[in-house]
Amino acid sequence: MLKSPASSKQHLIIFTRYPEPGKTKTRLIPALGAVGAANLQRQMTEYTIFQARELQKAAAITVEVRFVGGDLQLMQDWLGDDLVYQPQGDGDLGSRMGRSLFDAFESSAKQVIIIGSDCPGVNCQILATAFEQLQVFDLVLGPAMDGGYYLIGLQRPIPELFLNIEWGTTQVFPRTVDIAQKLKLSPIYLPPLADVDRPEDLPIWEKVLEGKLEG
Repeated sequence: MLKSPASSKQHLIIFTRYPEPGKTKTRLIPALGAVGAANLQRQMTEYTIFQARELQKAAAITVEVRFVGGDLQLMQDWLGDDLVYQPQGDGDLGSRMGRSLFDAFESSAKQVIIIGSDCPGVNCQILATAFEQLQVFDLVLGPAMDGGYYLIGLQRPIPELFLNIEWGTTQVFPRTVDIAQKLKLSPIYLPPLADVDRPEDLPIWEKVLEGKLEG
């Protein structure tokens, strides 16, 4: 359902991609094949949505899915019609994240968090902690092991945090921290976690399937 993205004070935005073979998790195709990589994308997104729904059982948080690929009907058929869906739109990752934040704050959200769907360590406890910290700090960041970040949370739109950053590199997190310092923001950092992007990352997801990673 394409509706107003934020109807509560706390708003969670999940960035993901429709799991079409050959167009998602391409760095894993050599290890898993196109269909296998798409299936992994499907499973990891469903896991992330499950964690978000667990969080909703304990707090009044709205959840929005910003997607690439597919369309509204395909997304609803896949993940259900009880979520808000919006296309990510054009531009690099920074412009897409900045736009999603702006839209959420324009719709009266007071605390907004963005996550992706490729970090299985992002469970409902991590999300709850992030929202709690946002009541005190300007910026919440979850550093990823690869130099990026798996979570960003803000109390207001700060477009500068998404400008002049080489997305997908090891400099994303340190560059963001540098910008935050120059803007005199009060940041807090969550525990570092690993993304599942490359074949060598697959054991992280296998631990989830084995139930070794608490969800």
